[in-house]
Amino acid sequence: MRLLIVEDDPVIADQIARSLHAVGHQLRVATTGAAALLALRQDDCDAIVLDRMLPDLNGLSVIDQIRRDGLSTPILMLSALGSVKDRIEGLASGADDYLAKPFDMDELAARIAAIARRGTPAGDSARLEVGRLRLDPSGHQAWFRNQAVTLNRRQYSLLAHLMRHADRLVTRSMLLEAVWGYAFAPTANIVESNLSRLRTALIGIDCDPIETQRGAGYTLRSERCA
Repeated sequence: MRLLIVEDDPVIADQIARSLHAVGHQLRVATTGAAALLALRQDDCDAIVLDRMLPDLNGLSVIDQIRRDGLSTPILMLSALGSVKDRIEGLASGADDYLAKPFDMDELAARIAAIARRGTPAGDSARLEVGRLRLDPSGHQAWFRNQAVTLNRRQYSLLAHLMRHADRLVTRSMLLEAVWGYAFAPTANIVESNLSRLRTALIGIDCDPIETQRGAGYTLRSERCA
């Protein structure tokens, strides 16, 4: 999985990064709330590990802004504040889980895996094929002929939805509801930016099946997957 670690303590950040990298995760590290928000606006991830006490923004404020930006990425909050009241505040703010410091690294990895599973739409767990384009749910990979690329959670869900509706028009609002769970249009161009990154990833394996119907939506063309 692609993870964003938001932790201002360099020792703890290094320990977390080493532990999670050792079990196969791809990591980015931010040391402030502002840096975390900028990183997320540049590229989505599969889960976020967020310290509650940051030098610039409170972790609760960071979560609020993440949700305002239209992202439903699973968030595990870390904090030295471990009372029942503190945990309730963290979860009520929009965190998917709350882990008090100090913690065991194996437990951290297990909790990350759990919130990522909960954040994956049920339909994304099935293997999908359109022509020679294939989705592998076990590794969040797209395969075209003999080439593969690893996608983040949003990219994978977008491609899965388009593949399930191959050769049919899929509107922006349909993608927002299917992938983000929104019945309204957020201000950020989250569909467009994530589709752009998805297209770039697919072009890297010589596959370019997504067609933009300007002002209408998107269509995955099966003939481009042959």
